[in-house]
Amino acid sequence: MKYAEQISAFETKRASLIAANDAIMEKAAGEGVTLDAAQKEEFDGNAEDISEIDDHLKRLRASEKSAAATAATVDKIDSSEKGSAARNSGGERIQIKAQPKLEAGIGFARLVKCFGMAKGDLNQASRIAGLRYGEESEAHGLLKGMADRGFMAIEKAEVPAGSTQTNSWAEDLVGDTTSAFADFVEYLRPMTILGKFGTNGIPSLRRVPFRVPLISQTAGGEGYWVGEGKAKPLTSFDFARTTLEPLKVANICVLTDEVIRDSSPSAEAIVRDQLAEALKARLDIDFINPAKTASAGVSPASITNGAPHSQGSGTGDADDVRADIRSLMNEYIAANNPPTTGVLIMRSGLALALSLMVNALGQSEFNGIGMNGGVLLGIPVITSEHVPAGVVVMVNAADIYLADEGGIRLDMSREASVEMLDSSLTGDSIGVVPGTAASTVSLWQTNSVGFLAERTVNWARRRTSAVAYLDTVNWGGAVNDLS
Repeated sequence: MKYAEQISAFETKRASLIAANDAIMEKAAGEGVTLDAAQKEEFDGNAEDISEIDDHLKRLRASEKSAAATAATVDKIDSSEKGSAARNSGGERIQIKAQPKLEAGIGFARLVKCFGMAKGDLNQASRIAGLRYGEESEAHGLLKGMADRGFMAIEKAEVPAGSTQTNSWAEDLVGDTTSAFADFVEYLRPMTILGKFGTNGIPSLRRVPFRVPLISQTAGGEGYWVGEGKAKPLTSFDFARTTLEPLKVANICVLTDEVIRDSSPSAEAIVRDQLAEALKARLDIDFINPAKTASAGVSPASITNGAPHSQGSGTGDADDVRADIRSLMNEYIAANNPPTTGVLIMRSGLALALSLMVNALGQSEFNGIGMNGGVLLGIPVITSEHVPAGVVVMVNAADIYLADEGGIRLDMSREASVEMLDSSLTGDSIGVVPGTAASTVSLWQTNSVGFLAERTVNWARRRTSAVAYLDTVNWGGAVNDLS
């Protein structure tokens, strides 16, 4: 950069450091306390940086003055060639470097860290982001924009097409400020069964809004031949009503201040993975596991729960595979519901076993399938390790209702008390049941931060014949034991 640009950049950085220290002192004054160890460290570090910048600015201004005294003057430029030569001769060229593309989810993790270190103060969070990642970083720009516009929490609610969601803040999240949140969603969705529908040639599920009655016909009427003068028989139709209520899947991750303040990429990856992994596993398991029943007002039944099923056949050679696929297809044909948007869902080890099957000539029996999915006998395949062992599911994608807000909501707290359990929680705000003293921990008392990640989603079969599955499948024999 030229001297003027370097001076401007350091003056901006100096101002941000002064503002950060002012914020620290104002916060302490407002609370009537002295600085804690972390605040002292940050304040003193900022003060040292300000002193170094002041010294460097003196040197930059002296160098700028010296360069100006020896600068060549261009009296007249009478051609584009001379103008180009004058611009390119001598002096320094300005190089603008694009921000490096971050690994998926890291941008979101940076926001989480800065937000946590600032204890929920967006103005302070934007200053921290500027110091840690640079004034031109996406994290700094996003947090500063949110602070300037009065945001009080980090949220993202990307409304899918046809949704009835009308949250008043949704329009404010459209544009550049959504990119870091889309980054996190991008990391989560490809790992889930739900996220693979509608991608890479796999049919989409039927998107519907929450709390809207969905009417389906479950039985047709009859027609009759009627003789002259005879009474005409009556007929009737059967219908069912389905309404998908918004249900949420969530997890709370508690981190210590030391982890939050660690600026290494591995710490950012920890934040990202903690928030994503639990949601991924819960969605996969409960969407596909036949044993998952509905819990009223809490969670939906899996799409396979109560669906027609049969056992896999034989020793699992190629002929047995074809026979099993035919039996799945017959379930749909018998129900007059051809699976035109059919998708197979199985474990990665089972798909691998299929890819290794060869005929007597050493040729692959099933081209197009591998451990990451593909196509089996013309049917798209989704693989997930959360499918129960030995289970293969056929889903007619257009016959599965999916209501999904499409985003992840994040909240944080330093003052809450949390039951440090992953099951059998006793706290209930509706029933006003207090947490147990043995497991309740104060985040403030332990210098910890709690992050809550939450996604609102629900699903249901559009009709009974939407899903059929096989159990005790043994395709590939001993090879399948690898799964």
